[in-house]
Amino acid sequence: MKAIRILLPAALCLIFAPPAPTRGGDAWTSYRGPTDQGHAAGANLPLRWGEEENVVWKTPLAGKAWSSPVIWGDRIWLTSATEDGTQLFVCCMDQRTGELIHNKQLRSVIAPQYCHPFNSYASPSPVIEEGRVYVSFGSPCVACLDSTSGEVRWLRTDFVCNHFRGPGSSPFLYQDLLILHFDGADRQYVVAMDKHTGKTVWQTDRSVDFRDLDPNTGRPNLEGDLRKGYSTPILIDVDGSPLLISLGSMALYAYEPPTGREVWRVELPGSHSGSSRPVAGRGRVYVPMGMGKELWAVRPDGRGVVTDSHVVWKYNRAVPTRSSILLVEGLLFMVDDNGVAACVDADTGQERWHSRLGGNYSASPITARGRIYFFSEEGKATVVEAAAEFHPLAVNELPDGFMASPAVSGDALYLRTRTHLYRIED
Repeated sequence: MKAIRILLPAALCLIFAPPAPTRGGDAWTSYRGPTDQGHAAGANLPLRWGEEENVVWKTPLAGKAWSSPVIWGDRIWLTSATEDGTQLFVCCMDQRTGELIHNKQLRSVIAPQYCHPFNSYASPSPVIEEGRVYVSFGSPCVACLDSTSGEVRWLRTDFVCNHFRGPGSSPFLYQDLLILHFDGADRQYVVAMDKHTGKTVWQTDRSVDFRDLDPNTGRPNLEGDLRKGYSTPILIDVDGSPLLISLGSMALYAYEPPTGREVWRVELPGSHSGSSRPVAGRGRVYVPMGMGKELWAVRPDGRGVVTDSHVVWKYNRAVPTRSSILLVEGLLFMVDDNGVAACVDADTGQERWHSRLGGNYSASPITARGRIYFFSEEGKATVVEAAAEFHPLAVNELPDGFMASPAVSGDALYLRTRTHLYRIED
Protein backbone atom coordinates (compact mmCIF):
# COMPACT_ATOMS: atom_id res chain seq x y z
CA MET A 1 0.00 0.00 0.00
CA LYS A 2 1.17 3.50 -0.76
CA ALA A 3 -0.71 6.66 0.17
CA ILE A 4 0.76 9.64 -1.69
CA ARG A 5 0.10 12.95 0.07
CA ILE A 6 0.05 15.68 -2.56
CA LEU A 7 -1.90 18.49 -0.91
CA LEU A 8 -3.66 18.67 2.43
CA PRO A 9 -4.82 22.20 3.25
CA ALA A 10 -5.22 23.21 6.87
CA ALA A 11 -8.82 24.24 6.29
CA LEU A 12 -11.32 23.77 3.49
CA CYS A 13 -13.21 27.04 3.01
CA LEU A 14 -16.18 25.63 1.15
CA ILE A 15 -19.64 24.36 1.76
CA PHE A 16 -19.80 20.80 0.55
CA ALA A 17 -22.87 18.67 0.93
CA PRO A 18 -24.03 15.77 -1.19
CA PRO A 19 -27.51 14.58 -0.26
CA ALA A 20 -27.56 13.36 3.32
CA PRO A 21 -28.13 9.61 3.71
CA THR A 22 -31.76 9.03 4.60
CA ARG A 23 -33.93 5.97 4.52
CA GLY A 24 -36.18 7.44 1.84
CA GLY A 25 -39.19 5.21 2.60
CA ASP A 26 -39.68 2.50 -0.01
CA ALA A 27 -37.86 4.35 -2.78
CA TRP A 28 -34.58 3.10 -4.25
CA THR A 29 -34.34 5.65 -7.02
CA SER A 30 -31.05 4.80 -8.72
CA TYR A 31 -28.66 1.88 -8.69
CA ARG A 32 -26.91 3.42 -5.66
CA GLY A 33 -30.09 4.41 -3.88
CA PRO A 34 -31.69 7.76 -3.00
CA THR A 35 -28.33 9.30 -2.01
CA ASP A 36 -26.50 7.95 -5.10
CA GLN A 37 -23.83 6.73 -2.66
CA GLY A 38 -25.01 3.23 -1.67
CA HIS A 39 -26.50 4.12 1.73
CA ALA A 40 -29.59 2.32 3.03
CA ALA A 41 -29.68 4.22 6.31
CA GLY A 42 -32.22 2.89 8.78
CA ALA A 43 -32.89 -0.35 6.92
CA ASN A 44 -32.73 -3.44 9.13
CA LEU A 45 -31.37 -5.78 6.47
CA PRO A 46 -30.93 -9.50 7.07
CA LEU A 47 -27.48 -10.73 8.03
CA ARG A 48 -27.91 -14.23 6.62
CA TRP A 49 -29.76 -15.76 3.68
CA GLY A 50 -29.64 -18.59 1.15
CA GLU A 51 -31.92 -20.54 -1.16
CA GLU A 52 -33.72 -21.99 1.87
CA GLU A 53 -33.38 -19.05 4.26
CA ASN A 54 -34.99 -15.57 4.27
CA VAL A 55 -36.14 -15.74 0.62
CA VAL A 56 -39.58 -14.09 0.44
CA TRP A 57 -39.87 -14.68 -3.31
CA LYS A 58 -37.71 -15.54 -6.31
CA THR A 59 -38.69 -14.62 -9.88
CA PRO A 60 -36.90 -15.81 -13.04
CA LEU A 61 -35.65 -13.14 -15.45
CA ALA A 62 -35.36 -13.59 -19.21
CA GLY A 63 -32.48 -12.29 -21.30
CA LYS A 64 -28.96 -11.19 -20.41
CA ALA A 65 -28.80 -7.92 -18.46
CA TRP A 66 -26.60 -6.49 -15.72
CA SER A 67 -28.76 -3.43 -14.89
CA SER A 68 -29.81 -2.95 -11.27
CA PRO A 69 -33.42 -2.72 -10.06
CA VAL A 70 -35.00 0.56 -8.93
CA ILE A 71 -38.07 0.81 -6.69
CA TRP A 72 -40.89 3.29 -6.18
CA GLY A 73 -43.88 2.39 -4.05
CA ASP A 74 -44.84 -1.22 -4.64
CA ARG A 75 -43.16 -1.54 -8.05
CA ILE A 76 -39.72 -2.66 -9.15
CA TRP A 77 -38.34 -1.68 -12.55
CA LEU A 78 -35.54 -3.35 -14.50
CA THR A 79 -34.25 -3.46 -18.06
CA SER A 80 -33.30 -6.51 -20.09
CA ALA A 81 -32.18 -7.52 -23.56
CA THR A 82 -31.69 -10.61 -25.63
CA GLU A 83 -28.12 -11.86 -25.55
CA ASP A 84 -27.56 -10.76 -29.15
CA GLY A 85 -28.90 -7.24 -28.47
CA THR A 86 -31.65 -7.35 -31.10
CA GLN A 87 -34.50 -6.83 -28.60
CA LEU A 88 -34.51 -4.30 -25.75
CA PHE A 89 -37.03 -4.62 -22.91
CA VAL A 90 -38.21 -2.88 -19.76
CA CYS A 91 -39.84 -4.91 -16.99
CA CYS A 92 -41.97 -4.02 -13.97
CA MET A 93 -42.63 -6.34 -11.03
CA ASP A 94 -44.80 -6.27 -7.92
CA GLN A 95 -42.56 -5.66 -4.92
CA ARG A 96 -44.79 -7.66 -2.60
CA THR A 97 -45.21 -10.80 -4.70
CA GLY A 98 -42.53 -10.73 -7.41
CA GLU A 99 -45.18 -11.08 -10.11
CA LEU A 100 -44.52 -9.53 -13.52
CA ILE A 101 -46.71 -6.48 -14.22
CA HIS A 102 -45.17 -5.14 -17.45
CA ASN A 103 -42.75 -6.66 -19.93
CA LYS A 104 -42.48 -4.14 -22.74
CA GLN A 105 -40.24 -4.37 -25.77
CA LEU A 106 -39.02 -0.85 -26.45
CA ARG A 107 -37.04 -1.46 -29.60
CA SER A 108 -35.84 -4.05 -32.10
CA VAL A 109 -32.26 -3.48 -33.29
CA ILE A 110 -31.44 -4.95 -36.69
CA ALA A 111 -27.66 -4.68 -36.46
CA PRO A 112 -26.51 -4.20 -32.84
CA GLN A 113 -23.06 -2.84 -32.08
CA TYR A 114 -20.48 -5.25 -30.75
CA CYS A 115 -20.79 -5.98 -27.03
CA HIS A 116 -18.00 -7.69 -25.11
CA PRO A 117 -19.20 -11.05 -23.66
CA PHE A 118 -18.44 -9.78 -20.13
CA ASN A 119 -20.88 -6.90 -20.66
CA SER A 120 -24.56 -6.95 -21.69
CA TYR A 121 -26.78 -4.89 -23.96
CA ALA A 122 -28.80 -3.85 -20.88
CA SER A 123 -26.14 -2.85 -18.34
CA PRO A 124 -27.23 0.78 -17.67
CA SER A 125 -29.66 0.92 -14.74
CA PRO A 126 -32.95 2.87 -14.72
CA VAL A 127 -33.63 5.94 -12.60
CA ILE A 128 -37.08 6.56 -11.15
CA GLU A 129 -39.18 9.34 -9.59
CA GLU A 130 -42.85 9.94 -8.88
CA GLY A 131 -44.80 8.98 -12.01
CA ARG A 132 -41.84 8.31 -14.33
CA VAL A 133 -39.10 5.78 -14.91
CA TYR A 134 -36.20 6.54 -17.27
CA VAL A 135 -34.19 3.86 -19.03
CA SER A 136 -31.13 3.80 -21.26
CA PHE A 137 -29.54 1.20 -23.48
CA GLY A 138 -26.93 3.70 -24.65
CA SER A 139 -27.21 5.05 -28.18
CA PRO A 140 -29.75 2.44 -29.39
CA CYS A 141 -32.51 3.68 -27.07
CA VAL A 142 -33.22 6.18 -24.27
CA ALA A 143 -36.81 6.41 -23.03
CA CYS A 144 -39.21 7.65 -20.38
CA LEU A 145 -42.18 5.52 -19.29
CA ASP A 146 -45.18 6.21 -17.10
CA SER A 147 -44.42 4.26 -13.93
CA THR A 148 -48.08 3.40 -13.36
CA SER A 149 -49.34 2.41 -16.80
CA GLY A 150 -46.03 1.45 -18.39
CA GLU A 151 -46.82 3.60 -21.42
CA VAL A 152 -43.92 5.22 -23.26
CA ARG A 153 -43.94 9.01 -22.80
CA TRP A 154 -40.99 9.63 -25.10
CA LEU A 155 -38.25 7.62 -26.78
CA ARG A 156 -35.03 8.58 -28.58
CA THR A 157 -32.92 6.50 -30.93
CA ASP A 158 -30.90 9.26 -32.56
CA PHE A 159 -27.83 9.49 -30.31
CA VAL A 160 -24.52 8.78 -32.05
CA CYS A 161 -22.01 6.77 -30.05
CA ASN A 162 -19.98 3.65 -30.78
CA HIS A 163 -19.97 2.02 -27.37
CA PHE A 164 -17.29 -0.32 -28.70
CA ARG A 165 -17.65 -2.94 -25.93
CA GLY A 166 -21.23 -2.23 -24.90
CA PRO A 167 -22.97 0.52 -22.88
CA GLY A 168 -22.49 1.04 -19.16
CA SER A 169 -23.38 4.56 -18.00
CA SER A 170 -26.75 4.99 -16.28
CA PRO A 171 -29.04 8.05 -16.59
CA PHE A 172 -29.10 10.69 -13.85
CA LEU A 173 -31.82 13.15 -12.81
CA TYR A 174 -31.25 16.80 -11.91
CA GLN A 175 -34.34 18.97 -11.52
CA ASP A 176 -36.03 18.90 -14.98
CA LEU A 177 -33.00 17.36 -16.72
CA LEU A 178 -32.12 13.76 -17.52
CA ILE A 179 -28.33 13.60 -17.88
CA LEU A 180 -26.39 10.81 -19.58
CA HIS A 181 -22.76 10.05 -20.50
CA PHE A 182 -21.82 8.96 -24.02
CA ASP A 183 -18.13 7.99 -23.82
CA GLY A 184 -17.57 5.90 -26.92
CA ALA A 185 -14.71 5.04 -29.22
CA ASP A 186 -15.88 7.62 -31.77
CA ARG A 187 -17.53 10.39 -29.74
CA GLN A 188 -17.34 11.46 -26.08
CA TYR A 189 -19.92 13.85 -24.64
CA VAL A 190 -22.42 14.49 -21.87
CA VAL A 191 -25.99 15.32 -22.80
CA ALA A 192 -28.89 16.77 -20.80
CA MET A 193 -32.45 16.17 -21.97
CA ASP A 194 -35.70 17.77 -20.88
CA LYS A 195 -37.10 14.96 -18.76
CA HIS A 196 -40.66 15.80 -19.83
CA THR A 197 -40.07 15.71 -23.60
CA GLY A 198 -36.70 14.04 -24.19
CA LYS A 199 -35.43 17.00 -26.20
CA THR A 200 -31.77 17.97 -25.84
CA VAL A 201 -31.20 20.99 -23.58
CA TRP A 202 -27.39 20.98 -23.72
CA GLN A 203 -24.58 18.79 -24.98
CA THR A 204 -20.94 19.17 -23.92
CA ASP A 205 -18.01 17.40 -25.55
CA ARG A 206 -15.26 15.97 -23.35
CA SER A 207 -12.37 18.43 -23.46
CA VAL A 208 -9.36 16.29 -22.52
CA ASP A 209 -6.72 15.74 -25.21
CA PHE A 210 -7.01 12.02 -25.95
CA ARG A 211 -3.72 12.18 -27.92
CA ASP A 212 -4.68 9.06 -29.88
CA LEU A 213 -1.51 7.28 -28.83
CA ASP A 214 -1.09 3.89 -27.26
CA PRO A 215 0.83 4.52 -23.99
CA ASN A 216 2.86 1.33 -24.46
CA THR A 217 3.83 1.63 -28.13
CA GLY A 218 3.47 5.33 -28.85
CA ARG A 219 1.57 4.43 -32.02
CA PRO A 220 -1.95 5.66 -32.78
CA ASN A 221 -4.58 3.94 -30.70
CA LEU A 222 -6.90 2.38 -33.28
CA GLU A 223 -9.13 0.34 -30.98
CA GLY A 224 -10.75 3.17 -29.06
CA ASP A 225 -10.30 1.83 -25.52
CA LEU A 226 -8.51 4.97 -24.39
CA ARG A 227 -11.64 7.02 -25.16
CA LYS A 228 -14.10 4.70 -23.41
CA GLY A 229 -15.94 5.30 -20.16
CA TYR A 230 -18.74 3.55 -18.26
CA SER A 231 -19.34 5.69 -15.17
CA THR A 232 -22.43 7.57 -13.96
CA PRO A 233 -22.30 11.14 -12.54
CA ILE A 234 -23.20 12.44 -9.08
CA LEU A 235 -24.30 15.86 -7.85
CA ILE A 236 -22.58 17.85 -5.11
CA ASP A 237 -22.89 21.37 -3.70
CA VAL A 238 -19.88 23.67 -3.42
CA ASP A 239 -20.30 27.14 -1.91
CA GLY A 240 -24.03 26.99 -2.60
CA SER A 241 -23.65 26.04 -6.27
CA PRO A 242 -24.45 22.62 -7.72
CA LEU A 243 -21.71 20.70 -9.54
CA LEU A 244 -22.11 17.60 -11.69
CA ILE A 245 -19.14 15.30 -11.00
CA SER A 246 -18.55 13.20 -14.10
CA LEU A 247 -15.86 10.57 -14.72
CA GLY A 248 -14.82 10.10 -18.34
CA SER A 249 -11.83 8.61 -20.06
CA MET A 250 -8.53 10.18 -18.96
CA ALA A 251 -10.24 12.82 -16.77
CA LEU A 252 -12.64 13.60 -13.95
CA TYR A 253 -14.85 16.60 -14.79
CA ALA A 254 -17.06 19.07 -12.94
CA TYR A 255 -19.88 20.70 -14.93
CA GLU A 256 -22.57 23.26 -14.19
CA PRO A 257 -25.66 21.02 -14.37
CA PRO A 258 -28.09 23.68 -15.71
CA THR A 259 -25.82 24.62 -18.65
CA GLY A 260 -23.21 21.89 -19.15
CA ARG A 261 -20.35 24.38 -18.83
CA GLU A 262 -17.12 22.72 -17.69
CA VAL A 263 -15.85 24.18 -14.40
CA TRP A 264 -12.73 22.06 -13.81
CA ARG A 265 -11.11 18.78 -14.67
CA VAL A 266 -8.47 16.47 -13.22
CA GLU A 267 -6.48 14.56 -15.84
CA LEU A 268 -4.84 11.15 -15.97
CA PRO A 269 -3.50 10.76 -19.55
CA GLY A 270 -3.17 7.36 -21.16
CA SER A 271 -5.83 5.43 -19.25
CA HIS A 272 -9.56 5.03 -19.79
CA SER A 273 -12.14 4.82 -17.01
CA GLY A 274 -14.11 1.95 -15.55
CA SER A 275 -17.69 1.90 -14.30
CA SER A 276 -17.00 3.01 -10.71
CA ARG A 277 -19.12 5.94 -9.66
CA PRO A 278 -17.60 8.80 -7.62
CA VAL A 279 -18.66 9.41 -4.02
CA ALA A 280 -18.42 12.66 -2.11
CA GLY A 281 -18.18 14.04 1.39
CA ARG A 282 -15.83 15.66 3.91
CA GLY A 283 -15.03 18.39 1.41
CA ARG A 284 -13.75 15.99 -1.24
CA VAL A 285 -14.70 13.82 -4.18
CA TYR A 286 -13.35 10.25 -4.12
CA VAL A 287 -12.98 8.41 -7.41
CA PRO A 288 -11.05 5.42 -8.82
CA MET A 289 -8.90 6.75 -11.66
CA GLY A 290 -7.13 4.99 -14.50
CA MET A 291 -9.02 1.69 -14.58
CA GLY A 292 -8.55 1.14 -10.87
CA LYS A 293 -4.87 1.93 -10.69
CA GLU A 294 -5.45 4.54 -7.99
CA LEU A 295 -8.13 6.05 -5.78
CA TRP A 296 -7.91 9.85 -5.80
CA ALA A 297 -9.30 12.35 -3.29
CA VAL A 298 -10.01 15.67 -5.02
CA ARG A 299 -11.04 19.05 -3.62
CA PRO A 300 -13.94 20.26 -5.79
CA ASP A 301 -13.49 24.04 -5.53
CA GLY A 302 -11.10 24.54 -8.46
CA ARG A 303 -11.24 26.17 -11.87
CA GLY A 304 -9.67 24.90 -15.08
CA VAL A 305 -7.20 21.99 -15.04
CA VAL A 306 -6.53 21.29 -11.35
CA THR A 307 -4.56 18.04 -11.47
CA ASP A 308 -1.52 19.56 -9.76
CA SER A 309 -3.37 21.69 -7.23
CA HIS A 310 -6.49 19.87 -6.01
CA VAL A 311 -5.58 16.18 -5.69
CA VAL A 312 -5.24 15.71 -1.92
CA TRP A 313 -4.03 12.10 -1.80
CA LYS A 314 -3.80 8.89 -3.82
CA TYR A 315 -4.18 5.27 -2.74
CA ASN A 316 -3.12 2.41 -5.00
CA ARG A 317 -3.58 -0.99 -3.39
CA ALA A 318 -7.10 -2.46 -3.70
CA VAL A 319 -8.99 -0.13 -6.04
CA PRO A 320 -11.99 -1.27 -8.13
CA THR A 321 -12.67 -0.57 -11.78
CA ARG A 322 -16.22 -1.96 -11.80
CA SER A 323 -17.85 -1.60 -8.39
CA SER A 324 -18.19 1.74 -6.63
CA ILE A 325 -16.86 2.70 -3.21
CA LEU A 326 -18.60 3.63 0.05
CA LEU A 327 -17.95 6.56 2.38
CA VAL A 328 -19.10 5.80 5.92
CA GLU A 329 -18.23 8.13 8.82
CA GLY A 330 -14.79 9.08 7.61
CA LEU A 331 -13.87 5.68 6.20
CA LEU A 332 -13.85 4.49 2.59
CA PHE A 333 -14.76 0.85 1.87
CA MET A 334 -14.18 -0.90 -1.46
CA VAL A 335 -13.46 -4.21 -3.11
CA ASP A 336 -11.33 -4.54 -6.22
CA ASP A 337 -12.24 -6.62 -9.26
CA ASN A 338 -10.28 -9.61 -7.92
CA GLY A 339 -11.89 -9.75 -4.49
CA VAL A 340 -9.51 -7.80 -2.24
CA ALA A 341 -11.51 -5.55 0.08
CA ALA A 342 -10.01 -2.52 1.80
CA CYS A 343 -10.78 0.25 4.25
CA VAL A 344 -9.05 3.63 3.83
CA ASP A 345 -9.10 6.76 5.97
CA ALA A 346 -11.03 9.37 3.94
CA ASP A 347 -9.01 12.29 5.29
CA THR A 348 -5.48 10.94 4.85
CA GLY A 349 -5.64 8.06 2.34
CA GLN A 350 -3.99 5.74 4.85
CA GLU A 351 -5.10 2.12 4.65
CA ARG A 352 -6.77 0.77 7.78
CA TRP A 353 -7.16 -2.81 6.60
CA HIS A 354 -7.34 -5.04 3.55
CA SER A 355 -8.55 -8.62 3.25
CA ARG A 356 -9.13 -11.09 0.44
CA LEU A 357 -12.82 -11.97 0.21
CA GLY A 358 -12.38 -14.30 -2.74
CA GLY A 359 -14.13 -14.24 -6.09
CA ASN A 360 -14.57 -11.40 -8.58
CA TYR A 361 -16.63 -8.23 -8.14
CA SER A 362 -18.69 -5.99 -10.42
CA ALA A 363 -21.70 -5.12 -8.21
CA SER A 364 -21.39 -2.07 -5.97
CA PRO A 365 -21.53 -2.65 -2.19
CA ILE A 366 -24.09 -1.05 0.10
CA THR A 367 -24.09 -0.02 3.75
CA ALA A 368 -26.83 -0.22 6.38
CA ARG A 369 -26.77 0.02 10.19
CA GLY A 370 -23.00 -0.21 10.55
CA ARG A 371 -22.54 -3.05 8.06
CA ILE A 372 -21.02 -3.33 4.60
CA TYR A 373 -22.49 -5.81 2.09
CA PHE A 374 -20.24 -7.05 -0.76
CA PHE A 375 -21.64 -9.16 -3.66
CA SER A 376 -19.45 -11.32 -5.91
CA GLU A 377 -19.88 -12.49 -9.50
CA GLU A 378 -19.90 -16.05 -8.19
CA GLY A 379 -22.89 -15.44 -5.90
CA LYS A 380 -21.13 -14.93 -2.56
CA ALA A 381 -22.28 -12.06 -0.34
CA THR A 382 -19.89 -11.09 2.45
CA VAL A 383 -21.08 -8.89 5.31
CA VAL A 384 -18.49 -7.03 7.42
CA GLU A 385 -18.58 -4.32 10.05
CA ALA A 386 -18.23 -0.75 8.80
CA ALA A 387 -15.22 -0.26 11.04
CA ALA A 388 -11.53 0.62 10.98
CA GLU A 389 -10.70 -3.02 11.81
CA PHE A 390 -11.74 -5.99 9.71
CA HIS A 391 -14.61 -7.89 11.36
CA PRO A 392 -16.47 -10.33 9.08
CA LEU A 393 -20.04 -11.04 10.17
CA ALA A 394 -21.50 -13.49 7.62
CA VAL A 395 -20.99 -15.13 4.24
CA ASN A 396 -24.06 -15.98 2.16
CA GLU A 397 -24.50 -17.76 -1.18
CA LEU A 398 -26.97 -17.62 -4.05
CA PRO A 399 -26.51 -19.41 -7.37
CA ASP A 400 -25.74 -17.67 -10.68
CA GLY A 401 -23.81 -14.73 -9.25
CA PHE A 402 -24.18 -10.96 -9.04
CA MET A 403 -23.38 -8.53 -11.83
CA ALA A 404 -26.10 -6.04 -10.84
CA SER A 405 -25.95 -3.94 -7.69
CA PRO A 406 -28.53 -4.55 -4.93
CA ALA A 407 -31.61 -2.48 -4.13
CA VAL A 408 -33.23 -1.86 -0.75
CA SER A 409 -36.82 -1.06 0.19
CA GLY A 410 -37.95 -1.03 3.80
CA ASP A 411 -36.03 -3.85 5.47
CA ALA A 412 -35.76 -6.01 2.35
CA LEU A 413 -32.86 -6.63 -0.02
CA TYR A 414 -33.61 -7.05 -3.73
CA LEU A 415 -30.85 -9.02 -5.40
CA ARG A 416 -30.58 -9.56 -9.14
CA THR A 417 -28.51 -12.56 -10.11
CA ARG A 418 -27.78 -13.54 -13.70
CA THR A 419 -31.07 -15.47 -13.84
CA HIS A 420 -33.44 -14.32 -11.05
CA LEU A 421 -34.59 -11.45 -8.88
CA TYR A 422 -34.82 -12.26 -5.16
CA ARG A 423 -36.53 -10.52 -2.27
CA ILE A 424 -34.48 -11.24 0.86
CA GLU A 425 -35.90 -10.33 4.28
CA ASP A 426 -35.88 -11.63 7.85
